This record gives sequence, C-alpha cells and structure tokens, in this order.
Amino acid sequence: MRRTSRDISGEKIPLQTLSDILWAAQGVNRTTGPFGDPGRTAGSASNSREIRVYVLMEEGTYLYEPEQHRLIPVAAGDIRRLAIGRGQQDAGAQAPARLVYVVDVERFQHSGFPEPGLYDPEIQKSYYFVDTGLVAQNVYLAAASAGLGAWFHNCDKEAFAQAVGLGPDLRPVFGQTIGYASE
Repeated sequence: MRRTSRDISGEKIPLQTLSDILWAAQGVNRTTGPFGDPGRTAGSASNSREIRVYVLMEEGTYLYEPEQHRLIPVAAGDIRRLAIGRGQQDAGAQAPARLVYVVDVERFQHSGFPEPGLYDPEIQKSYYFVDTGLVAQNVYLAAASAGLGAWFHNCDKEAFAQAVGLGPDLRPVFGQTIGYASE
C-alpha cells in the first residue's frame, strides 16, 4: 500500500496516529542497541543517530525526541510551507503535518564505532542521505498502514534553518508531507 501521494487534504491527523508514525520513524524499540545506546526503529551509520525529525503543523514546529517519545516546541506559528522546496509550496499546502529531516553532523564525532569515514565530510553525506531514507521509508510504511498518504521531497533548507534557529552543525536535508490523500 506504500505509494507517494502529493495531493494531501487538510484533515487533521489524530495525535495517536502522528505519535505512531513518529515512533516508526525513529522511536526507541529496545533499551540496549548497538554500543549500549537505546536502539531505534531506523538504522544509522555506526549508530550515530544523526537524523533529527522536526514536525511542522499549523500551530507550531516541534522536534521529535525519540528517547522520551515526545515533541519539544521549537517555533510558534505555521511554517509548513518551508518544509517543501521553493516553487512547490502549493502542493499539499494544507497537509496537517510536514516533517523536516535535519542532520546533526556533530553526532558523527560521537558515534560508537571509530570508522574513519565518519570524519570525512563527503562520506558523511552518503551516510546521512541513506539514514534519512531509512527514516523516511519507515514514515511511508507507517502512514500507509494508518490509511494516510505521504510524499518525500526537498525542503527550503535555508529558510527553515533560519526560521527555527539551527546552528551550523544542523543541516536540513529533506521534507516529507503526511496526511489523508485526496486522491
């Protein structure tokens, strides 16, 4: 049932459904995973866990905290339009939730495995692009199982980073829209 749906309605998603999708994205599914850290539903390069999930809704923007399975408010107001690339903001504009995947490159310095590639910026890119894909695919599958549509896309990286005050080690990479498909 997994497929891309770009035509998403503005119908609200029940909070429990959003919670389930976020847990599937990268929630803690075991107390002890690689290197003694909690294990997550999505893998990451040497368990660096460098992908952060931001949730953009009409009422504000939140950071998903996997260990406590909670949303932390980071910005008030509706900035959902920034979760999609310039020139495409009308597609799914009223979707109830948009996710922005942000890489924390500092996390590569603190992973549990001394792999040389973790310190090379070009290799880091390949790792965080794959890791983002793992998280996004979990979102696709969880959304489909809940009867929702999803769409993985680019985001307005600079505008989003500025709107939520991201530092230089935090880099937006992609967005994903979720909600009830209008198709």
